[in-house]
Amino acid sequence: MDRPLSGRPPRLTMPPGAVDTQMHCYLPGHPAAPGAIPLPEGDTGPEAYRKLMAWLGISRTVVVQGNAHGVDNANLCAALAAFGEIARGVAAIPPTTPDAELERLHAAGVRGARIMDLPGGAVGLDALPEVAARAHAMGWVVNVQFDGSEIEAHEAAIAAIPGRYVIDHHGKFFSGAAPGDARAAALMRLIDRGNAYFKLAGCYESSRSGPPDYADVSALARAVVAHAPERAIWGTNWPHNLAKTPETYPDDAALTDLLLDWAPAEADRRRILVDTPAALYGF
Repeated sequence: MDRPLSGRPPRLTMPPGAVDTQMHCYLPGHPAAPGAIPLPEGDTGPEAYRKLMAWLGISRTVVVQGNAHGVDNANLCAALAAFGEIARGVAAIPPTTPDAELERLHAAGVRGARIMDLPGGAVGLDALPEVAARAHAMGWVVNVQFDGSEIEAHEAAIAAIPGRYVIDHHGKFFSGAAPGDARAAALMRLIDRGNAYFKLAGCYESSRSGPPDYADVSALARAVVAHAPERAIWGTNWPHNLAKTPETYPDDAALTDLLLDWAPAEADRRRILVDTPAALYGF
C-alpha cells in the first residue's frame, strides 16, 4: 500500500497551530492484539505522517488508539514519545483500568478515552458510563463512535456523559441523516447541551453519495458548523485504514479542502482547527 504524502497543495491554508484530531500511527515492534483486526499495510509510522503534516500544513496532532491494538496502548505511547510535544493521545481503556495506569497514560500525553461501538472496536457503548466517569476524573475527553443511525436510541446514555465528549466521524450515519430530520435533531440536542463536540473526519466512511463532495455528509457538516462552530473539530483520519488499494485511497488535499465548504468563514475555521482542539486535548 503506497500512501501519497505529497502532491497538489490544498487550497485551504492552515492557520498556525492547526490540529489534526483524528489519525492513527503504527510503529514497528507492536503487533496486532490477538483476535483484533490486522495492522494496515505500508508505512504508517511517525516519519510518514510528518510528511503529510508538511504537505497539508498541520502543526499538531491527536493520535487515536487503533483497533488493531485493542486495549494495549503501548503503540500509542510509543507514537506520542516519537512526536513529542506536538501530539496528544486518545487511549482505549476498559472500565477496570487501574488508576496508576491512567496516570501513566496521562504522563505519556493521553488526554482522551475512546468508545468504538462498531465491529473491531475494543471498548463499546456498554462500557460508556464507567469509562466516561474515569475519563472525567482525569480531565480527559471521550471520543464516542457508533452507528449514528441509532442516535435516538443512544441519546439518553450519551447525554449522561459527565464531561466533554466528541461525536466521532461526522456521526457515522450509515443510513443517512439530513439537516432537519429526527437524527440530525438528536445530534443538535446533544450539541446544545454544551459539552458535546462534532468531529469532521472520515466523511467517506459513511457517505452514500460519495466523492468528490460527499454531498450527503457535507450537508450535515455545514449545518453543524453554521449552528455551533465552536463545537466542531477536524481530522484527516490518516492513514485511511479502510482503503485497501491505491484506487480506493482518498486524496488528502481534496479532503482537506472540503473544510472550505463546511466552514466558509475564516474565523470559524480557526476555531475548528486551532482554538477548540487545543482546549479539548490540552495543547
